[in-house]
Amino acid sequence: MKPTSTPIAALGLISLVLAGCASTKDTVLPQDGPSMKAIYEGHVHEMNADNPQVIRGELGSRSIVSGDAALHGYTRDAFNEIDVLFPRLPNPTLVMYIFPHLAGGAGAPVPGYTTAFPMYEQVEYALPGEVRSQQGGGRR
Repeated sequence: MKPTSTPIAALGLISLVLAGCASTKDTVLPQDGPSMKAIYEGHVHEMNADNPQVIRGELGSRSIVSGDAALHGYTRDAFNEIDVLFPRLPNPTLVMYIFPHLAGGAGAPVPGYTTAFPMYEQVEYALPGEVRSQQGGGRR
């Protein structure tokens, strides 16, 4: 009889798991070096952002506006999040005229009427970046 490869694969998997558990935090992550606070403070100092007045001066004469008008177009909310990330692809509405006819076994007269339906059965969405998003974002 041929030996199956299942015990060999299981033994290999167990070996890998045990080898991964043999390492310690100190060997994986270096313990020497600057702290996160020191890195942040160094970055702020490098950008010369210690003083908020310096940053405001670099902005120039840009006015600081408060309220909703200042952030219009820059923020997303629950209403427009899906429209921004996954815009709907066009699905034209088709209009069909049904001529007057007789229906059923008794031949009941049906007057002419118009009906509308979408071209595609399902609503399709574009992937992020697939189509250019609509600017302005007016609510529907």
